Amino acid sequence: MLVDEEKEEEEERNEKLLINLYECYILLSPEFLPISLSICVPCLLKAALKKEEKEETQKETEIALLALSNIGSYRTEKELYLNEIKEVILNHQERHNLTRLAYQSAWRFLMNEFEYDEGLEGVIVNKMHFIEDTTKELEELIKNIDWKREKEEERGKEAKELLILMKWLEIIRSYFFSCKIWNEKYVDLISSIIQILRASRDGFKDIYVDSLFLLKGAAEKGNVKIDDLLKGRAIDLILEEIKRRTVDKDI
Repeated sequence: MLVDEEKEEEEERNEKLLINLYECYILLSPEFLPISLSICVPCLLKAALKKEEKEETQKETEIALLALSNIGSYRTEKELYLNEIKEVILNHQERHNLTRLAYQSAWRFLMNEFEYDEGLEGVIVNKMHFIEDTTKELEELIKNIDWKREKEEERGKEAKELLILMKWLEIIRSYFFSCKIWNEKYVDLISSIIQILRASRDGFKDIYVDSLFLLKGAAEKGNVKIDDLLKGRAIDLILEEIKRRTVDKDI
């Protein structure tokens, strides 16, 4: 169906049907063929580039980017996506026109590609300001979550924020896994992760463990310098945890 629809004459195409078809294909398929991605990715990025700020358009953009973020471990040719996804992200940084989930999905898609293409590092770090913008996102989420809620059922209103926070931690982990160069902004990012660790250690174990192993992985890879860990107060947190009598044995 994908190939047949793509062969239709341009004036006969139903663009909305195509977008819906491609989204369903990506979200429901267990694996992808290269030819199908070469058809789907440009079309969904075109949908994500719509600049209207209507609620309906925002929802369409969100679903298109969410679908792209689910492609996972499949390499896409750079010419099919890089200029467009870069425009989507930079446009949001300037105009704040995407939902939180849509913006995060755009970075997830790009980070999936980064795992296969080291050449993206310069663009991500220097032109798209990944570290600075991710730090801002974490700081905003830290403020919006009530970390003192004791019962899980009381966290309904914040479930979305918690899920988005965990997804950001996954994206940062992918970045640390793939990046090779040191960045001077790491101290600010580490400070934010330390804030999350302190806030989550008593009632949000999943987030706490994810944050802890994120720092561990970054340190082991060598992308983060010891000075960054010291300035970000990571060592202070570790000493606090060692002294805590209730520390989880696994942690």
